[in-house]
Amino acid sequence: MTTETINAKDLHKIDPVFGQLSFDNHEQIVFCNDKDTGLKAIIGIHNTTLGPALGGTRMWKYANEWEALNDVLRLSRGMTYKSAITGLDLGGGKAVIIGDSKIDKTPAMITKFGEYVNSLSGRYITAEDVGTTTADMDLIREVTPYVTGISESKGGSGNPSPVTAYGVYMGMKAAAKYKFGTDNLSGKKVLVQGIGHVGETLVDYLVKEGAIVQIADINQARLEEVGNKYGATIFTGADLYTADVDIYAPCALGATINDDTVNKIRAKVIAGAANNQLANDIIHGQILRDRGIAYAPDFLINAGGIINVYAEIVGYDSAEAMKRTENIYNTTLEIFSHADANKITTQQAAMSIAQNRIDQRKKENAAK
Repeated sequence: MTTETINAKDLHKIDPVFGQLSFDNHEQIVFCNDKDTGLKAIIGIHNTTLGPALGGTRMWKYANEWEALNDVLRLSRGMTYKSAITGLDLGGGKAVIIGDSKIDKTPAMITKFGEYVNSLSGRYITAEDVGTTTADMDLIREVTPYVTGISESKGGSGNPSPVTAYGVYMGMKAAAKYKFGTDNLSGKKVLVQGIGHVGETLVDYLVKEGAIVQIADINQARLEEVGNKYGATIFTGADLYTADVDIYAPCALGATINDDTVNKIRAKVIAGAANNQLANDIIHGQILRDRGIAYAPDFLINAGGIINVYAEIVGYDSAEAMKRTENIYNTTLEIFSHADANKITTQQAAMSIAQNRIDQRKKENAAK
């Protein structure tokens, strides 16, 4: 018999899921592997108290499987609170596929992933996210009904990005109203970090209102394209977090507000589309509050996309989806008011309101 000695630095690997810092009493984690298609995916179902777990599928070239697991845990948790605070009868879920979507993705891989989604019998409903497209959702629809965001020609709601951008725009205007006393963004200096589908549409809204927009992205060609199209200026400074702007809009990947950046930020408002913008909800949320920076919780203001795809499930039209998304403005103002009244961060305020709705539904379900 051989006794294995484990180094202290490897102890976290003993509990690869339940021991993760991002694990938050998730109901189910599904690991998907298919040798023939090269599929390696993880589906996270955080909470289904309010309804089936809905959340997009992200395809990303993660550095390792630990990083992918951490991402799906954080993202699925965020979806729970996003649906709850928006008033949707949905739970929180998310999926990640490990790989470069530009190189590794194939129709066979996406179809196989759809089969794994189908095996969950509706506990998880997928949609598009970073690295996946409406066309991918159409492929998944061929093997499972548990998918949203399919093409409008096939009866779906299409790409949710424009609605997501509209919700972020509404949340940004509300945050500006709270911080500056007016929601008029004309003349306000805004830095948009990440100009994918959502970021580009947000730039369009901002430029049309007269905001002075700077854009930043890792894709130089994309920067030039969007800059020329909308008249936005490409950010050329050494550190975008120290940029002299009124509003910082993170619209790329999460955790850009972290130990290295949180004290550098000069913007007075943070309102963007990226998920999980705070690397640590408690610590970094409190620092922003202490510094007088108005932070619009990401899972609230980027909820337009899930409102849009929810339309496919309950059957309301695009006009109703936009109306519900516009209400993000009012909810954002309520969050700021609740945070001030209770002397807590806006992240804590939004989380508490969302958690109260979940807890109330849990009591109602138990009483049935």
